[in-house]
Amino acid sequence: MTASHSRPLRARPARRARVPVVAAVSLGGGVGAAARYAASLGWPTAPGAFPWTTLWVNVTGCAVIGVLMVTVTELRPVHPLVRPFLGTGVLGGFTTFSTYAVDVRALLDGRHVGTGLTYLVITPLAALAAVWATASATRRALGRSWA
Repeated sequence: MTASHSRPLRARPARRARVPVVAAVSLGGGVGAAARYAASLGWPTAPGAFPWTTLWVNVTGCAVIGVLMVTVTELRPVHPLVRPFLGTGVLGGFTTFSTYAVDVRALLDGRHVGTGLTYLVITPLAALAAVWATASATRRALGRSWA
C-alpha cells in the first residue's frame, strides 16, 4: 500500500462554493490596495530615505489583523465571508510586504546600508509586536485570557 492510499482523501469544495470567497477576497483586496496607494501618495518617500509610510502601513495593518482575528474567532460567530473579505482581502491588500522587500533592496543598492538593514529588521519585529499587542489588548478588553 502506498502513502497516498493510507491517508483519507479530503473533499475539495465545488468550484461554485469557492466563488463567493474569491469574490470577497478580490473586493477586499481592491479596497485595501487603494488605501495603501492613497497612503503612498499622501506621504511619499524620497529615494534613499527611510520608508516610514510603508512601515506604518504594515504595522497598522498587522495591528488591525490582531484585533480582527480575536474578534472573529473568539468573540462570536461571524458570517463566513468576513475573514476572507477583511483579513485576506482588505488587510492583505493594505499591507505591503512586497514593497518592503523592494524598499530594502533599493536602499541596499543605493548604498544606504544602515537605513536598509535597520528597515529590514524593524519592519517584521514591529509588525509581529503589533499583532501580539493588539490581540492581547483585545482579549483583555473582552475579558478573555490567552487561550
